[in-house]
Amino acid sequence: MMIRVILGEDSYLAREGISRVLEATEEIELVASCAEYGELLQAVVRHEPDVVLSDVRMPPSHTDEGIRLANELGRSHPGIGVVILSQHADPLYALALFEDGSEGRGYLLKDCVRDQGELSRALFEVARGGTVVDGKIVNELLAVRRLRETTGLETLTAREQEILALVAEGRSNGDIAEALVVTKRAVKGRPSSEGDALVLDGTVQLDNGKRAGHRKAPANSRPARAPRLHRQGSTEDR
Repeated sequence: MMIRVILGEDSYLAREGISRVLEATEEIELVASCAEYGELLQAVVRHEPDVVLSDVRMPPSHTDEGIRLANELGRSHPGIGVVILSQHADPLYALALFEDGSEGRGYLLKDCVRDQGELSRALFEVARGGTVVDGKIVNELLAVRRLRETTGLETLTAREQEILALVAEGRSNGDIAEALVVTKRAVKGRPSSEGDALVLDGTVQLDNGKRAGHRKAPANSRPARAPRLHRQGSTEDR
């Protein structure tokens, strides 16, 4: 079975390295290699590949282009699989990727690119409509679920959870504002220890898992659905 793949990666060195891995696999045809989001979308329309392999962050904004690509293709080309590559095990991006369904979707760390067999197996699985998730991402997703169950974080909106995750990484208010494309005034507090307050526009307060003064979520909002996962790189079902 031959599958046609389009690669989206803005780093020249990474793009060349991944391209060589794909071209060395007999049953994979690399039909296009793109460096930015708009170019990648155009290539998909032109070539209609079986799978798109994309970095999670690309120009122009370097935020969540890979996730937006998957969402867009889910509406316009539902038969095309999408595998997201990420430098870090970020559960929020994974949850966003699988929010509208896990079929034909994959989330891998870039470490897997070093293993030609692992990467090719993931691409073929997603091309068949399956789901592939790096084992480290699975561990992070389970950790997030346990955290939500024990602290009440499930009551936070997706945006607030993004901010809290960045705070946990030790980011400054300026870094958080830049990463989320918001103003610095939108991020007013940084919790320095468990139980400290995180304030977003004066509407959210965390205190040992409790929350007060938060605006009501939109009526049409829905929690991210946990996908049925195939743990990449593991032979043990959990």
